[in-house]
Amino acid sequence: MRKRIQQQQSPVEPKIKHEHAAELQQMQRLIVAHPEIARWVHADLVQGLRDPAAGRQGRMSAEQVFTALLVKQMNGFSYEALAFHLADSRSYRAFCGFGLADPAPSRSALQRDIKRIRPETLEKINRVLLAAAAEKKIEKGRQVRVDCTVVETNIHHPTDSTLLEDGVRVLCRLTQAAKGLIDVSVTDHRRRARKRALGILNAKKEKVRRKHYRDLLKVAHKVVRDADTMAKALTQAPTGDPLAALAMEAQLRRYLPLVRRVIDQAERRVLKGEKVPAEEKVVSLFEPHTDVIVKDRRETCFGHKVTLTGGASGLITDLVVEEGNPADTTLAEKMIARQKEIYGRLPRQAAFDGGFASKENLAGIKILGVKDVAFHKKRGLKISDMVKSTWVYKRLRNFRAGIEGLISFLKRGLGLDRCTWSGLASFKAYAWASVVTANLLLIARHLIGG
Repeated sequence: MRKRIQQQQSPVEPKIKHEHAAELQQMQRLIVAHPEIARWVHADLVQGLRDPAAGRQGRMSAEQVFTALLVKQMNGFSYEALAFHLADSRSYRAFCGFGLADPAPSRSALQRDIKRIRPETLEKINRVLLAAAAEKKIEKGRQVRVDCTVVETNIHHPTDSTLLEDGVRVLCRLTQAAKGLIDVSVTDHRRRARKRALGILNAKKEKVRRKHYRDLLKVAHKVVRDADTMAKALTQAPTGDPLAALAMEAQLRRYLPLVRRVIDQAERRVLKGEKVPAEEKVVSLFEPHTDVIVKDRRETCFGHKVTLTGGASGLITDLVVEEGNPADTTLAEKMIARQKEIYGRLPRQAAFDGGFASKENLAGIKILGVKDVAFHKKRGLKISDMVKSTWVYKRLRNFRAGIEGLISFLKRGLGLDRCTWSGLASFKAYAWASVVTANLLLIARHLIGG
């Protein structure tokens, strides 16, 4: 049975005197003070279930799932490590509401439940925390700073040869597994594809490299034809389990168009010498939503561009996972307008990195109602047009630099450098989970220190 909150706990161990234990206690008080958090998480946990009341009584409550997510993000634990620490740590067991006699959740249960929390839910929770911070006079949202960063997806460095090999490997694995469901014979080309990919990697001459590429593309084309034949056959006359046949066909249909795109981009780039635009590239068969982000023509990253807004207290007031690689200049007004949705009013002052600077952005943000707008680089803008004095401009420019530290804290301390969850929705949930954890932790520290 799925519970919203833990109705009756067995006795818990006494709290210990430690700085981190005090932080956990403050975080727990904040969560308990806002029961809507447990309601929203509970709604995600039961969404899609035929009978939410069914199942064993020992399932985790919504509050336990949420607090387990916080422990995971705070420490960068894997699910295996999280399960261990929830069984071993007195403080984390107390924080998550597990009593002395309660069994610790398994790795699979933690993964299943935590991944059900939607990014929209985590964003709502963050706004509740910001409202609580405003009430406690920690963060009023009157002064904000905006910057962008890249969060990588969990993929290997993409090359045409490795992507082609991935395509052959995945399709051959599926077609070989489908042999037990239908009487169709296909050849396993994984070993040959692996040899050609290694040949490309180790080739010292362009002529040899292109020869290996041609053979690898030939293999990829043949495997795609075999997989397409197998997918059609699975829908027509499966000899085994019909449901298993439908599931296998769905997997083949998922990967076939991606592998075809990989073949096309490899032929265009390697054989025809074309330059394939970044927005047309597939850089992963398993995380196809991944964008190619080129940073100042000096570094290429594979993930998603994320825009963050930070407040004077160090709290992250907003986060947006962007689509593609939009120019920073197109994001400034949007991020300021979103502050009105969060606080019901616009900030009095806003500071931006130099990449956001433009006359249009300055005019647009001023029209919205922000009094002082400072860009780190002027780019032809006058200080008198941005702010009321040079002193204010210098203060805001220095204030903006602080968001670099906030981003570093999120990446180094809370795992925002690389998302380890699969799928675009899970990517957004992971990013929001890092922000919510950071804000809860910082609010707790403010309350302890204040």
